Amino acid sequence: MKTVVRLPQEHLPQAYFDVRYEVLRKPLGSPKGSEYLAKDNDAVNVWVEVDGRIAAVGRAHLLEEGEDGSVVDVKANSACPAFSPLSVNPSQMLDDNGESISGNLRPAIQVRGMGTLEEFRGMGIASMVLEACETNSVKVWNAKTGWLQARVAAIPFYQKNGWVCFGPEYHVPNVGPHRSMWKKFENLT
Repeated sequence: MKTVVRLPQEHLPQAYFDVRYEVLRKPLGSPKGSEYLAKDNDAVNVWVEVDGRIAAVGRAHLLEEGEDGSVVDVKANSACPAFSPLSVNPSQMLDDNGESISGNLRPAIQVRGMGTLEEFRGMGIASMVLEACETNSVKVWNAKTGWLQARVAAIPFYQKNGWVCFGPEYHVPNVGPHRSMWKKFENLT
């Protein structure tokens, strides 16, 4: 197994996008081309290769000042809500562990496009992708926190990797039930 990291503006192979489409978009009936996301070229993109084949992908992008993580995905005909602690007028909020989501939350990154081909699931490679997204976000942007919108079925995976849910469950059109999650990057280098 080999972890590959591409920093912002570095070339991404078509095979990377093919895996993203196969895992995340095709099962939803989304059209080819919907696997390309805004900010792909400005993101830390990561994949794990098994025997030279891309098996798992993911990426993290910087949430600029004023960005709250809300996403309208026209190509996939879906939308995700804002991370309210990052909004212009943040409200005091506790995560599912009872910790207050406040203080120095930026620079902040958002993880999107995480997916593993079915035959490679359960091998720990998605955790390798996520860890590389996190550590490289700290190196590139000095990220203090990470944010993501998790499909309900994926929540145990993210929890195992130190992410914590907050706020109520919500429905993402054409995708299904989700929860927002966050993680502090205090001890990453």
